[in-house]
This record gives sequence, structure tokens and C-alpha cells, in this order.
Amino acid sequence: MSDQKISLLVLAAGMGSRYGGLKQLDELGPNGETILEYSIYDAIQAGFSKVVFVIRDFFQEEFEQKVGSKFKGQIEVGYVCQPVNPQIEGFDDLPEREKPWGTSHAVLVADDLIDEPFAVINADDYYGQQCFDIMSKFLRNEATPHVYSMVGYQLKNTLSDMGTVNRGVCSTDEKGNLSGIVETLKIRKNDQGIVVHGPDAEEGLSEDDVVSMNFWGFHPDIFRHLHAGFRAFVAANKDNPKAEYYIPLIIDDLIKSGEVEVKLLTSTDHWYGVTYKEDAEHVKAAFARFGTEGKYPYPMWS
Repeated sequence: MSDQKISLLVLAAGMGSRYGGLKQLDELGPNGETILEYSIYDAIQAGFSKVVFVIRDFFQEEFEQKVGSKFKGQIEVGYVCQPVNPQIEGFDDLPEREKPWGTSHAVLVADDLIDEPFAVINADDYYGQQCFDIMSKFLRNEATPHVYSMVGYQLKNTLSDMGTVNRGVCSTDEKGNLSGIVETLKIRKNDQGIVVHGPDAEEGLSEDDVVSMNFWGFHPDIFRHLHAGFRAFVAANKDNPKAEYYIPLIIDDLIKSGEVEVKLLTSTDHWYGVTYKEDAEHVKAAFARFGTEGKYPYPMWS
């Protein structure tokens, strides 16, 4: 295996509006572990040497004390805040925003802290151990300015029993690379066990459809594209304080322009998340089972 240094960028600035609180700080493991601690543990085991958290300034102190202090000394740790209303050169009269500029902007604010191949994940998603090993190998051996990656999950492994979910359904080209992501809303299983979506729940999907859960692998050259792409997005949306620059938007542009190919790394892991408050008990039960199965030590950071 290559000795290439690799990093993990954790997007932890979300407000959890549907969940009703800061999901990234909820203690769901048997010894008070947060979801993201499982990702950090898995990343360390897979050989990641640094983790950078994108957070909000008003909970930085609590985040560092409650989460970051647990694994200090086991992996290099960095923090960067994503502002809601950043100063953007050339745009002086932007309307006040209530939420930041989206996930692409969240990656962009970490530019000064990362200069090696890196993965991007959400703080409030459990991704599984397999995918970190797969991503580690890609980042060490295959990531280039023209080759990125994304871990795809089987749709059936990402559903919630508590309500509908929105997922990015992936398509591939003739080489098996990612060719597009279609944001698909209100996905659920109906009474017949068929996966359906849409406001009238009439359109069907396959349980084996591959979906994006925002687990990306990038070469640091992406920051160059993000700077240019973000300015273009702001110019096009300067009067819309709700517009958000999502990662799939920049990726779609780079794929269509031929500048980048995105390898689709498939995982059979079961994704766990807390879209709804009621999901928390389901996740707690899974984490308790992981301990019984010996997948994780409890306490995790002894």
C-alpha cells in the first residue's frame, strides 16, 4: 500500500431541522459515542492520518470538548467554521441568509487545511467499515487531478422506517464510472414492500439502485474547481438567499466537461442515519449490536 498521506473531511455544520437538534452531538453509542466517532474510528483503522471538521462557530467549543477531545493524539485534528454570510469579493449586496451556502462551499472552506487526497463525509451518517477501506485504497493509489470517486450504497440499505427519505440515485457510463445523480424525493417502502417515490408514491425504484450518501474521494485539485464554481454559482443566485451549492452540482459540471471522471466504489455496508428523531432508537440498537458482534470496542477510546 502507498504511504500517501490521506485526510478525512467531516461536514458537521448542519442544523438538523427535521431531526430537531444537533445530530452530530447526540450520544447514540453504548458509552455515549456520537455517530461521527464511529466514522473517525473506522478512518483511523483504514489508515487516514488527519481529520478536519467543518462546523459552525457557535458550537465549536462544545464540539471540541464533547467529540474532538476523545481521539486527540490518535489522529491529527483540525477545525474550520463555515460562515452563513461569508464575505465574497465582488458581491457586496447579497441578501441575509439563514443557512450556509451548501456542501460544496463547506468543502471549499477547508482549502487551507488540506493539501493531500481526502474523503468527504457527513457527520451524522454511519457509513460502515468496508467503505473506509475501499476509499483509503483509492485515495492512496488512484486519486489524481482527473480521477475522483464516490462510494455508492444499495438503496435498500439506506431507507428509514420512520418516514420518507430523499436520495441521489446514481447512473453510470459504459466504463462503470458515475455519469449523473438524480435527486429523488419522498422514497419509502409501500405496504407491498415495493420501494416507491414521489408525492403520489406511484413511481417505483429498485431496492438495488445505487444511491449517493455524500461519501466522496477527491484530489486536492478540486479546490481550484470549487473556487471558480462557487463564484459562478453565487453570481447566478445572488438574489436567492436559499440557494445552496451542493457537491453533486460541481461534480456534474466536471463530468460533463470531461475534466474529471468519478469512479463509483460500491459498498454492501448498511448505512445508518437519524433523519428523524425516531430513528435514534434504531441506531442505538444497531450500535449496541456492533459491540456484541465485536465490530467496535466499548469504550471506543480507551
